[in-house]
Amino acid sequence: MKNILNRLINHEMLSKEEAKNVLVNISNGSYNTSQISAFLTVYMMRSISIEELAGFREALLELCIRVDLSAYNTIDLCGTGGDGKDTFNISTLASFVAAGAGIKVAKHGNYGVSSISGSSNVIEKLGIKFSNENDFLERSIDKAGICVLHAPLFHPAMKNVGPIRKDLAVKTFFNMLGPMVNPSFPKNQLVGVFNLELARMYAYLYQSTDVNFTILHSLDGYDEISLTSPTKIITSSMEGMLSNESFDIRLLSQNEIEGGKTIDESAQMFTDIISGKGTEAQNNVVCANAGMAIATVTKCSPLEGFQIAKESLLSGKGLNALNKLQELSKI
Repeated sequence: MKNILNRLINHEMLSKEEAKNVLVNISNGSYNTSQISAFLTVYMMRSISIEELAGFREALLELCIRVDLSAYNTIDLCGTGGDGKDTFNISTLASFVAAGAGIKVAKHGNYGVSSISGSSNVIEKLGIKFSNENDFLERSIDKAGICVLHAPLFHPAMKNVGPIRKDLAVKTFFNMLGPMVNPSFPKNQLVGVFNLELARMYAYLYQSTDVNFTILHSLDGYDEISLTSPTKIITSSMEGMLSNESFDIRLLSQNEIEGGKTIDESAQMFTDIISGKGTEAQNNVVCANAGMAIATVTKCSPLEGFQIAKESLLSGKGLNALNKLQELSKI
């Protein structure tokens, strides 16, 4: 590691193979916590290269506990986090709304590191069981239309990194990796990223896979469609912009999509919104993201996807998906 750190401090880039080997060595316990912290810190101070990101991704996918959901045409709705916006759990709510609309969702998530309440914090608070058992996950997809893949159960390689990330409490390159290392290898992905540079890198890496992807970045910094500004969208076949007008709704202000100050508050907000008691702004931002997931899978227009999502949310289908998952968790 000393040699690697010296090179990185001298602004050298690692090759794909070197980057992969570092992550494999981290998983093997070859480095101490100070070395791992220093390694993470370097990437907070300079950009990561495509080769490095590809190497890190390859290592995590090779080391993960795979789950076979290939019988389903699944999608993962996942943001990188690290945008510093502290919104409510938009992509997690959108996942249940999409599931309510008949889309099969394999939701990859984790506890919040740089935010108050990550996807897993809220889902756990709502009584949903975390499991890496294939039978339970398939039953979840069958009955509820959605299963939850809690990252630490599938990425044992990262047990040496989790506590360090928590102590650092700022975004690291693991935020960038999260959406790209879903252990079920979904056929579709809706990925939100925290800046345009990362959007381009994701697009480059995904172009060489057979994943049907949509990458999102709101120009005012959100890692999802925020409806507070135009959103850059990149798919395998096009690049473009989405705005509130794409969904025939008004522009939102940032304070309308703020999250709770505690995990309890975040869970209550989640329950209110999925139960149809959200504000117009909350409902619209959830349905814009769920609608893009629906559009990604079905190839309908973003507006049509939004309307399908709205019906799923307001008719209680999204809540039904949540309730079914809660029931399955008690068995």
